[in-house]
Order: sequence, then C-alpha cells, then structure tokens
Amino acid sequence: MTQFEGRIVVTGGGGFVGSHLCERLLLEGFAVVCVDDFSTGSLRNVEPLARHSGFQVLRADVTAGLEISGAVDAVLHLASPASPVAYLSRPLETMHVGSTGTQHALDLACSKEARFLLASTSEVYGDPQVHPQPESYWGHVNPVGPRAVYDEAKRFSEALTVAHRDARGLDARIVRIFNTFGPHMRADDGRMIPNFIRQALAGEPLTVAGDGSQTRSLCYVSDTVEGILRLLWAQDEQGPVNIGGTHEMTVLATAELICGLVGSSSAIEFVARPQDDPAVRRPDISKAEQSLGWRPAVSIEAGIKKTIDWFLEDSLLGS
Repeated sequence: MTQFEGRIVVTGGGGFVGSHLCERLLLEGFAVVCVDDFSTGSLRNVEPLARHSGFQVLRADVTAGLEISGAVDAVLHLASPASPVAYLSRPLETMHVGSTGTQHALDLACSKEARFLLASTSEVYGDPQVHPQPESYWGHVNPVGPRAVYDEAKRFSEALTVAHRDARGLDARIVRIFNTFGPHMRADDGRMIPNFIRQALAGEPLTVAGDGSQTRSLCYVSDTVEGILRLLWAQDEQGPVNIGGTHEMTVLATAELICGLVGSSSAIEFVARPQDDPAVRRPDISKAEQSLGWRPAVSIEAGIKKTIDWFLEDSLLGS
C-alpha cells in the first residue's frame, strides 16, 4: 500500500472517528495535527497520543479560519457535530462548519498542495427509496426538516469538494461513512449504540424509536478507519465511496443483542420516532471492494463487546 511520508492535518481530530484516525496515522509513522474546538469532541480522546513527538493539538474552530505553518501532505476534514443530539442543538454551527469550515479546510489543502479527504455520511441519502444505497443514488432528503442541518451541510460539503477538484485541480476524495461505532463515542450523544449500552449498563429501559423495525448496518470503527485510509492512499479512486457494514439489523434486534451481551434484564421501551428517521440503511460497498480491496473484518457482536468493555472501563476512570 502506497503511503504518504510526512504530516497530516485532521480536523475534528478530537471526535469519535477523528481520534481513532489520529492514533492510526501516528502508528503509521506520520506527524499529525489534530484540529478541534472540542465543542463535541473530547480532549480525553487524544490525551494518550500526547506521548508521540509527532502529535500536535490545535484548539481551533475551523469556521474561523485554518492556518497551519509548515508542510502538510494531507488534510482530512471530519470537523462537524455528528449525532442528532449534537447537530440538533447546534443547527447553525453545523451548517457553518459544513460550509465555511469545509471551505477553510479546502483552502488549506490547496495552499499546501496537499491531498484532501472529506468525511461525508450516509445521511446524504436521507430516507432512501433505493436499497441498498450505491454511490450513484442521489438521495431522498427533506431540505427543510430538522435533520437537514446535518444532511444538507454534508451534501453541500461534497459539492464544494468536487468544485475544488474541478476548478482548482485539488486531489480530493470523498468517503461516505455508514453507522460506525466503537470506543470514544459519547454516552450522551443519542446515537443508537452508545444509548443502548448506557441504558443496559444502568439497568434502564432501552428506548427504541417507533416499533424498532427500521434498519441500520453497523461498522466497527477500526474497519471504518481502514476504509478511510485506503481511500486516502488510493492511486486512482477519488470517490464518493461508501464505507460501512453490510449486515443489516433492525433497531429492535440491535437493542436485544446489546441487552444480551451486557447481561441486562432491561425492558424495551418504545418511544416516538423522530421526523425523517430513515426506514432502511445499508451501503452498497461494491466500489470499496473493487477499488480499495476493502470490506469489514470485525463482526457486529465482537465490535459491540469491545465497545461495552470500553464503556465499562471509561466509567471506572470517571468519564
């Protein structure tokens, strides 16, 4: 696998996926600049990385500008609230980071003649009418619904990235991340896996939206990171490329699996389903398989066990 040799900027590097990317890049021998304002990310996620001489944390809001001194070989743009709780409580900030923040990250890549990678999302497909979702599908997004602040911000980020590729000759890649999970997720971020694990560990009812028949396709974070980096290093593929699991499960079945793995007797409590909550979600990963040689390696059960263990350890450390 061809790799860069040098220095990589990761915006949103203190977040869930961003912190895992920072760690992996350091292990690969790169110098890493983690840029984050820590509004939704956590300094604790990257504190263990401080022992690496090549690691730097820059506390900054990318919407205010992004200036990095010295050479930069790649810019990975992950800065954005990512969970419904985070982006619904920060609607303007979410749209601002997807527009102005993305522009600043693209400007940095252009000025440094660096490769650029945008972390987009399966949410660009909205509540899909095509299943599974290939990259060629344009999506079914409500542009004035509550989720639009995230969905449309990411769709705009993709358009802006492609415009820079076409107009400025930027070497730019786009990854669409599906339902990833693992350590470093916030227990209070409202996403399905941390929510169910927190509730099961506390002996609380697991709150399932609607009747729980809606589906998700989960992917453990180490597999997600591997897919992202394969796209970053690819010689001929620029994307968009779907990175996600193909084992589709209902939300109810996921809640029941987590209860079983925790050994919890928690009840299932059905609650109102949010507006525009997707009925189905499963990526077509043919492009990732063919162009990147990628597919998930960690089973859902193994990944959830690892995540439960991390939540247990983190709570003991005083999270």
